[in-house]
Amino acid sequence: MAFKKEIVEIIEPRDMFVGNPEAPVTLMEFGEYESEICANANEVVKELLIKYEGDIKFNFRHFPLTSIHQRSLKAAESSVAAGQVGMFWEMHNVLFANRRNLGITSLKLHSREAGIQNKHFLDDLVNAIYGWQVQGDIKEGLQRGVKDVPAFFINGELHKGETTVESLSKSIDAALKTAKKKPAKQKA
Repeated sequence: MAFKKEIVEIIEPRDMFVGNPEAPVTLMEFGEYESEICANANEVVKELLIKYEGDIKFNFRHFPLTSIHQRSLKAAESSVAAGQVGMFWEMHNVLFANRRNLGITSLKLHSREAGIQNKHFLDDLVNAIYGWQVQGDIKEGLQRGVKDVPAFFINGELHKGETTVESLSKSIDAALKTAKKKPAKQKA
């Protein structure tokens, strides 16, 4: 008697957003959890989400710089695992708050702090269940020309300015202006 293997649908990082799903502007960041600069960028993003509430949605993509931050890969996997139970953003913020303490056992504790109640969380990390999703983000980042983090894209265009509220706001304002000039899609 053959057993049929259960197929588990994994929510990809590219499908995890915060903000208005219908927003005309998508802010996407390639970053990692051990970086102080990315932690500062996370605070900038929080401000932008408030400033542009309803007009932007944000997507965080993983680009762990494992040559200098060895624990960033497992931290990225832990956030993808959290996303499977609808807790990506909670884990995302907890990871940044604890960026100096991202060992595997600590990640399990951080998951509890984020409100995740998954008995298999630690096993999933040890077995790299979500490693392919993180590798997919890295591959896409490389294809987009990402070399360092944080790297921001606004409606698919690389933001070349500083990672400040002021600089990103200029690019978001320009994208909003462009989006408003386009005619609305007609429903069939």
